[in-house]
Amino acid sequence: MTLTTTLTGNKLNRRGFIASGVALATIGAAAPALALNEAEARTLITASLNDVNAAIASGKSGAALYSAFERIFSKYADVPIIAQSALGLAARQATPAQMRAYTEAYRGYLARKYGRRFNEFEGARFEVVSSRPVKSYFEVKSNAFLKGKSPFEVLWHVSNKSGKNLFFNIIIEGVNMLASERSEIGAMLDKRKGNIDALIADLKAAS
Repeated sequence: MTLTTTLTGNKLNRRGFIASGVALATIGAAAPALALNEAEARTLITASLNDVNAAIASGKSGAALYSAFERIFSKYADVPIIAQSALGLAARQATPAQMRAYTEAYRGYLARKYGRRFNEFEGARFEVVSSRPVKSYFEVKSNAFLKGKSPFEVLWHVSNKSGKNLFFNIIIEGVNMLASERSEIGAMLDKRKGNIDALIADLKAAS
């Protein structure tokens, strides 16, 4: 059965969609592998896209819209794992307090960064068409349809390793979210000479 959801907004091009999709999104103690099944993985992705659509349709803007996206990330994406992956090897050098502060700063940074992009969506439609087990997670395949564009594939990686069903990666036309975020945050950290506290401060201040 095909599950469909639609995103609405003002305008969108494929490059903007790829950057925005990388934000959406977005693995603690291990939960039993059988706690998650293919249907639940599909349902999670459909629900997350429906909430994105509702946030856009609400008419909210600015800080109110970004707060809505931050709640969506917190609900459906495994932000701690995405944040840790983005920080890379530097995460091993961070103290627990630094990791908590960094993860919260990163969550807000993603919400603001990609909340603006999602507000530009115009009539994007997603069809969740299948899911399959891959190693320790499920891969959910969806097709994206944009006005005047050829449909393209979006893959979502869903796991329950945090004890909840959450997505932790998105691959859009070969663009891997975890790899993209690791490159960007790594470059930001390099500019700050590896100072994690400086990175946290800048992520909080980034508009």
